This record gives sequence, structure tokens and C-alpha cells, in this order.
Amino acid sequence: MALRHIRFFPHTLVTSRNFTPKLKINHNRFFFSPSHSSSSSSSSSTVTAMASNARKVLVPIADGTEPMEAIITIDVIRRSGADVTVASAANNLSVKALHGVKIIADASVSDVANTAFDLIALPGGVPGVDNLRDSAVLEGLVKKHVEDGKLYAAVCAAPAVVLGPWGLLNGLKATCHPSFMEKLASYTTSVESRVQLDGKVVTSRAPGTTMEFAVAIVEQLFGKEKADEVAGPLVMRSNHGDEHTFLELNPVQWTFDNPPKILVPIANGTEEMEAVIIIDILRRAKANVVVASVEDKLEIEASRKVKLEADILLDEAAKLSYDLIVLPGGLGGAQAFANSDTLVNLLKKQRESNRYYGAICASPALVLEPHGLLKGKKATAFPAMCSKLSDQSEVENRVVVDGNLITSRGPGTSIEFALVIVEKLFGRNLALELAKTTVFTSP
Repeated sequence: MALRHIRFFPHTLVTSRNFTPKLKINHNRFFFSPSHSSSSSSSSSTVTAMASNARKVLVPIADGTEPMEAIITIDVIRRSGADVTVASAANNLSVKALHGVKIIADASVSDVANTAFDLIALPGGVPGVDNLRDSAVLEGLVKKHVEDGKLYAAVCAAPAVVLGPWGLLNGLKATCHPSFMEKLASYTTSVESRVQLDGKVVTSRAPGTTMEFAVAIVEQLFGKEKADEVAGPLVMRSNHGDEHTFLELNPVQWTFDNPPKILVPIANGTEEMEAVIIIDILRRAKANVVVASVEDKLEIEASRKVKLEADILLDEAAKLSYDLIVLPGGLGGAQAFANSDTLVNLLKKQRESNRYYGAICASPALVLEPHGLLKGKKATAFPAMCSKLSDQSEVENRVVVDGNLITSRGPGTSIEFALVIVEKLFGRNLALELAKTTVFTSP
């Protein structure tokens, strides 16, 4: 048995034991809820009344948007019960995000130009932020939104490239991706917090801080109790200063074609955060990732109603061989995987040939376990699903590697899961480099 270690160096923000992020706050400008009043506090009755109503949130996306930042933000906020509209600033609803991820928006920005929202959250990604900034319709919508005293948010390059040039950070403290800090400083006071709240604006740094960012937004919309309720099932890290470990049993050297060919199936009900994080990080590592739909069409509707488009149908994908097959979770998606004879047969052949396979969240328990793919192996799964594993001896570990098998727990462990795959395929140095680039660790 071996424990492998990746050390994380925290920024200003850490998460509390109940997994809700602690923001760096300018208390002179802090507004607890998206009230239209200029008061810095809200009565409990006001908060209760607001929480009982669905809050309307806009997440604009464009060609070149960072998919992790967009999808994590949408997914987490929808978990709170908010009505989230994903709007395309591109010429059509099908958006080509970074790393070959294809997202289908709910509407165009023009369609919602006259809609009132309680919060607008901008993802980053280059050139996505340039495309958002250059949308005159979006600029007018966001500026009116801010003039009306409502909440707004941005992550990664968006604070420096979009909000700054639009004059929406004047006199406020904000943060952004490390590589854009100098640009941000030309518009406002820049700080290195993982998540920063000042007045009605929430800013954050990168893909690796987006889950904290999204939970912080939930707290601003609905209050801390709702944020805690949303954060719990995410299985977020409790302290960014803790050393991260993954359990490795029966270690083997993973060998592969160059670049390694990896199959990521998706289906209706797949957990979109997990799928996109895995695809995004593995493609950053220059792996050849094939995204295959288990449905009868390329477009799937994921667990939080995000529409994703696969590269290929599974029947076509099954004609090829893969160095690694890795399953995202999501209850509906895992059930679709388990019911796919084509996918199950692929997985069985993968195991029989001593090639690599893995799963996260519900999929170890609902796909691998019932089909005998965990026999003689140690694994973990989503906490509520661990009772379905025949061997529960190592389920508390966030990532478990047993020979040619890798498993993990849930959305909040997805980046660690993907980074461990990168480490097994490409080595520790690249995994650490990607962890820093995404600000999962200190840059």
C-alpha cells in the first residue's frame, strides 16, 4: 500500500468544516442578499421571504469560454433551486468552449436582453472573455443590472477583461486569474483571495476556485443555511491548507500509446461537473479524449439540465480501443451506463486485458460493482452509494487507485481524480503544473 501526496498551498480563502467557503469581504461594502436597498444588512424575515422565491440567474457563455468555470457555476447554483439561464453570446446556441467541450445554451443573449435577473455570473477563458466583452447587448444588460443594485460575479480572466473595461469594478477590491492580476490592478484594487466579495460583486480566480465561488454566490442569493445545504453533497475539500493524499494499492506503472486514448461516456443524467472537469483536465494534459454519447443522439441533457454535445455515438466509439475508460457519475447517467451492454462489454474487455478503467461518484457503485468490475479491488464512491460496494474498507479516501482501477467520490473530488489520472499517465510534475495553472493549488 502506498500513499501519494500532492501538497496544496492555500490563498487567502479556506473552506470551513461544513464546506462553505469563507470569503474575503470588504465589510464596508458587504450586502448579504441581492436586495435592491443600499442597506448593509437584511432582516431575517427578508432573507426568509427571498429564499422562498426562485432567484433568476444569468450565466453568459461564448466560443472560447472555460467550460469548467461555466458548468460548475451553473450546476452548483441550480442545486440551490435558482432559475439559471445559460445564454449564448455566439451566433448560435451551440457554443464551442475551450478544450473541445460543446455546450448548448438555453437562449441567446439577445433573447434575454430585457429580462431582469437577480445575479449575472461571467465565466472566464480566453478568448471567451473577449467575446463576452465585445457583446454590446451583454454589456448593456450587465451595466443596467449593476445600476439597479443587483449582484454580479466573475471568475478567472473575466474580472480583468470584462468587468474592468466596463467600469464595473471602480473602487472595489477584486481578484482574478494570477496571469491577469496586473491588468486587473489597472482598473481596481487587486487581491489574491480565492473568492472575494466587495459590495455586490463576487470575484474568483480560476477553474480550481470555481466551486467555492459558486457556493459563495448561493450564500449571497439565499443565505448561509442554503449554501451549507448545497455544499454538503459536493464533497468539497474541508481545508485548502491540508495536504492532499490519494490511496494507491498494488501499484503498477501505467503504460499507454502516445498520446493516451481515453473514452469518457456521457448520457442523459450524467453529472455535468464531473464529466466536464475530467474532459477539460485530461485534454489540458494533451490526452486524446473521446466523448461518446450512450444515447441515440450526440446531445445529452445532464443531471442539472446542462446540454452537452458528445464527439461521437458510443456504437462508433466501441469500434476503437482505449488506454483508459473513465465514467463520470450522476444517478441517471450511471444507470444508463449500467444498462448499456455495449459500454459494459467495453469495460469488461478493458479489465480482462489489464488496461485502465475508472469511475467517480455513483458509477463505481451502480456500474462497476453490479457487473463484477470491482471484484478483488478496493474502491470508493459517492458517500450515499458506498453501502452498495461489497468491499467498503477504503471508501473514506477521496481518490483510490488499485492497480489498473481508479475511483473517486463526487463533484468536489473531480479535479483531484483527474489530476491523479494525469499523474499516473504523465507523471507527477505535469499533475502539479496543471494544479497550479487551474489554481487548485498555489500558482
